[in-house]
Amino acid sequence: MSRALITRAGFGLGLGYALTRIGFADFEAVHQMFLLTDLRLIFTFAGAVAATFLGFRIFAGRITSGPSAMHVGLIPGAVLFGTGWAITGACPGVVLVQLGAGHWLAGFTLLGLLMGNVAAGLWQRRAHPGSVSPTPTRDGGRLKVRHKAADCAH
Repeated sequence: MSRALITRAGFGLGLGYALTRIGFADFEAVHQMFLLTDLRLIFTFAGAVAATFLGFRIFAGRITSGPSAMHVGLIPGAVLFGTGWAITGACPGVVLVQLGAGHWLAGFTLLGLLMGNVAAGLWQRRAHPGSVSPTPTRDGGRLKVRHKAADCAH
């Protein structure tokens, strides 16, 4: 087993543990968040976004802001993503954790995630025939994603 694989597995296990301890693997806690009756998970999520922003500022150099292209599927995708999260009461990052804990209904969430990914890929090919979906490439050891101009709207 490679060192990179072991490192990634360690980070994945750590993330799963942290998300479970915080409450993101608890169906009831997630529903309370969406009903705005318990703001603990919202504040945790906001803190994670802020920490990620600071991490990128510190470790990735400067972050540029300003007008940029927005993918046409962003808004409908975000609505579907949020709706699925609210209906299932499952943060997508903990579906495997829930399955491992014996919550077999999380299998339906996993099935929905897989079906959504397949549907998005089919929509992408149909909406933009001849174009390639965002393709990850390795350039200088960093992962970059290439988009064709036709995949974005201004």
